[in-house]
Amino acid sequence: MCLFQFTARRLVSQAHCGLKASSSKKQKFCLEMARPSSNMADFREVFAKAKHIAIITGAGVSAESGVPTFRGAGGFWRRWQAQELATPGAFARNPSRVWEFYHYRREVMLSKHPNPAHIAIAECEKRLSKQGRSVVVITQNIDELHRKAGTKHLLEIHGSLFKTRCTSCGNVAANYKSPICPALAGKGAPDPDTEDAAIPVEDLPQCEEDGCNGLLRPHVVWFGEALDPGVLTAVEKELDICDLCLVVGTSSVVYPAAMFAPQVSARGVPVAEFNMEPTPATNRFRFHFPGPCGTTLPPALARHETEIIS
Repeated sequence: MCLFQFTARRLVSQAHCGLKASSSKKQKFCLEMARPSSNMADFREVFAKAKHIAIITGAGVSAESGVPTFRGAGGFWRRWQAQELATPGAFARNPSRVWEFYHYRREVMLSKHPNPAHIAIAECEKRLSKQGRSVVVITQNIDELHRKAGTKHLLEIHGSLFKTRCTSCGNVAANYKSPICPALAGKGAPDPDTEDAAIPVEDLPQCEEDGCNGLLRPHVVWFGEALDPGVLTAVEKELDICDLCLVVGTSSVVYPAAMFAPQVSARGVPVAEFNMEPTPATNRFRFHFPGPCGTTLPPALARHETEIIS
C-alpha cells in the first residue's frame, strides 16, 4: 500500500481546521484546538475516563535513553546521513556498508535501557488492562525499548533493528546475535576516517531457512519503501476506537505517522502532545506538555485517584 494512498483514504472525508467551511460547532471546536492547554489536572480528568488509549511515539522518547537519532546536522555515521544508507538502492550497491551501519546501531542498542517514559507507558498498560481498559503503543522507533520496558500491545510501523528479512525467500525472523555474523565483529565504527570493511556478500548475514542461504537485510522500512499494509490496517483500527491519543517525542513531520494524531483530533478525540517543543501539529491538539518525556509523562500516566484496582 502506498503511503499517500493510506493517508489520502483517511483524509478524503475529513476537513481539517481552516481548510474548508464548516458548521458553527466545528468552527468552535477548531478555535478551541488553536490554543492547546498545558493543564495537567485537566488532562488527568480526561485520562481517568479513557477506555482505549493510543500512544504514538517517536525518536524523542528514545533520545532520552541515549539513542542516536541520526537527524539534523550532527546525525552522521562516518560521512553519511541515515537517509543515504537506509534505502534499497544503497543496500543493492553496497550491502557491506549498510550492514556495518546497522551492526553499529544494533550494538549501540544492546547497551541502552528504557527510560522513565518507556517504563511509565508499560506500567500504565499493565495497570489499565486489569480495569478492562486498553493501551496500544504505535511507534516509529526501531530500537525495541518499548518491548524491553514491558509493553505488550505494540505496533512497530518502521520495523525493528532486531529482526531480519531474507532477500530471497522473504522470511522474517527475530535476531539478537552479537555480532549478527562473524565478519561484522569489530566493524561499524562511526568515525569519519574509518574505511569500509568491504565484506564479501557471502560473509554477510545469511538466511538460516533450510536450503535458502539468501542475503539477509534489516527488517526495517527504508526511505522509498511502503509501510507494511497489515501493520497500517492494525494502526487504523486502533485509531478508530481510541478515545484518547498521546503523541510522545515525535516531530510530527514523518508521514504517514504525522497524520495519525491529527486524524484522531479531527473527529473530536482529545490528543495530548508530550514533546520538547511545539511541532507543526501542536495547534490541532487539546493538550501540549513541553519538556523531556521522561519527566512529563510519568505523572500524566500515574494512577488516578478515581481508578479502582482489584
